[in-house]
Amino acid sequence: MSPQDVQTQEEIITSVPTSQQVVKKITRQVEAQVKGEAPQKVYDKKKTIFRSTQIIWYILGFIEVLLAFRILLKMLGANSSVGFTSLIYSLTAPLALPFSGILGVSIEGTSLIEWSTIIAAIVYLCIAWGLVYLLDIIYPITPKDMEIE
Repeated sequence: MSPQDVQTQEEIITSVPTSQQVVKKITRQVEAQVKGEAPQKVYDKKKTIFRSTQIIWYILGFIEVLLAFRILLKMLGANSSVGFTSLIYSLTAPLALPFSGILGVSIEGTSLIEWSTIIAAIVYLCIAWGLVYLLDIIYPITPKDMEIE
């Protein structure tokens, strides 16, 4: 239970025909309102943050797929004058450029392994994970928060 949750207790007393009373205690956890904000506003805020994390993961996935294509095409020694290969190389060149020269390139025949592109993929993964983790620290959201009541 988080510090924002509040416990309330309710007693229900029922009389039965034998003049005995049955006491039933119900404990409920109710989420406290955020400083007077309306529940719909709180839900909308959490939904926006949840969507933001989804967008971050989507962008990361797109970048990682492009970099994976670059790595694979370079390893297979693909012809860089072909349209698709040229497109992938031109899209990923700005993403791999900040990391070029960190490590050398392993060459065997026409294929090569660009270690700097692999490092770029790892760094972009770490950046995305860090952003999502930071959002989760600032605004923690559980799957229950996204349920419509």
